[in-house]
Amino acid sequence: MYPVDLKYSKDHEWIRVEGNRGTVGITFYAQESLGDVVYVDLPQVGDEVAAGESFGTVESVKSVSDLYAPVSGKVVEVNQEVIDHPDLINKDPYGDGWLIVVEMSDPGELDDLMDSKAYEEMVKES
Repeated sequence: MYPVDLKYSKDHEWIRVEGNRGTVGITFYAQESLGDVVYVDLPQVGDEVAAGESFGTVESVKSVSDLYAPVSGKVVEVNQEVIDHPDLINKDPYGDGWLIVVEMSDPGELDDLMDSKAYEEMVKES
């Protein structure tokens, strides 16, 4: 349920690292907790994000939740498909439901994130 090639934050975001870039999304657990996602607010290409700080929001039929950056850096891609079709987050949180791509300014921040096993343990306890 939690792909092993990803790193996870305590805030329920994931990151898939390729070189100095990371694709960011929310976890299966997060989208399941939210329910049907109806709106996503994301930063613009060129915006800076900081690890642990909010970079947008996701709105569901139940609530509005902040999205937190797992790493710091510059936004180099935004998933326009997910803005047009927010339900992609529910259908495919680790694939088509990705949110942004960040060019990391400090790849060392990845060491502060969890692997899939640690993340799975954390959500079991909540």
